[in-house]
Amino acid sequence: MHTVNSTPSLVARAKALVANPVFDVVMMTVILVNAVVLGMETFASLSSAHHGLFSTVNNVILGIYIVELLVRITACGWNPRTFARDGWNIFDFLVVVASLLPWLRENAMLLRLVRLLRIVRIVRFLPDLRVIVAAVGRSVPGVASLAAGTVLLIYIFGMIGWVLFGAHDPDNYGNIGVAMLTMFLMLTLENLPDNIAMGLEISPWTVVFFVSYAVLASFLIFNLFIGIVLNSMEEARSADRKEHETDDLLARLRAARNALEEAEAELAKTHRR
Repeated sequence: MHTVNSTPSLVARAKALVANPVFDVVMMTVILVNAVVLGMETFASLSSAHHGLFSTVNNVILGIYIVELLVRITACGWNPRTFARDGWNIFDFLVVVASLLPWLRENAMLLRLVRLLRIVRIVRFLPDLRVIVAAVGRSVPGVASLAAGTVLLIYIFGMIGWVLFGAHDPDNYGNIGVAMLTMFLMLTLENLPDNIAMGLEISPWTVVFFVSYAVLASFLIFNLFIGIVLNSMEEARSADRKEHETDDLLARLRAARNALEEAEAELAKTHRR
């Protein structure tokens, strides 16, 4: 009976700890310290002089991450499905496990990359940044479709550019690969004046080619991209609001259930008297 009663108590304490804002502040501080240590290790003089200290600090930080992960797993009642509902839990788990792999710890470059991934974990502690990351994820399908259309447009204008300017400017339009690279760089409009000047040496009508490309590729595509991102941002904010509303409702239901159980206990005591 003692074991059965202690388990829910441990889970409840872990949930309270994870929900405590101080817990987030402490973990954010650890992540920032991790970032500072990684930055200091890039200086050869500091790395050689304090290699042992940096190694100890990294091991301590890894230990803190392991404890945090165990607390979060306990807060989920050691239920894999509950734990996996939050994508950040999966990310944290993979990063911590990767840091413990022996063969990876022997590879300095891979170990640095994994330590760098630890810093990315700060996103989960910043709500607004977390919404932005979610919006980026939601925008991937739309952006992928837009990217495919952009590549097609660059290919078409690259072919036309090769036909028009291949002989006159072989450095920028000598073949389809170079022509597409030139059109891709022109998305920023940085080299547009130089290309227009080059085209005017052949014919004034070449201005139509460059202006039409600037309108379609730079203005239209970029505006569509912004529209996709803004729409994804709004969807991510709505999902975040619903999630918080659900969490608040569950918290209220738990509080109401606890109050009801306490009231029933008091009534039972009164009835016995």
